[in-house]
Amino acid sequence: MYTTINENGILNNYANEPKMYYATFPSQEQQIRYALGGAVAGLFVTAIILVALGVS
Repeated sequence: MYTTINENGILNNYANEPKMYYATFPSQEQQIRYALGGAVAGLFVTAIILVALGVS
C-alpha cells in the first residue's frame, strides 16, 4: 500500500490499483443471452405495471 504524510503529519493511504485491460466484444452466444435477458426483464416490468394498474 502506498502511504504519504502531509505537512501536518497526517497519513494518507492509497489502495493498489489493478492492472488495466481492454474489454472484449461479447460473442454471438453472449449477445443472444443479453437480448433474451432484456426481453424477460421487459416482460416482467410490463407485468408489474399492468398488475399495479389493475389493482388500483
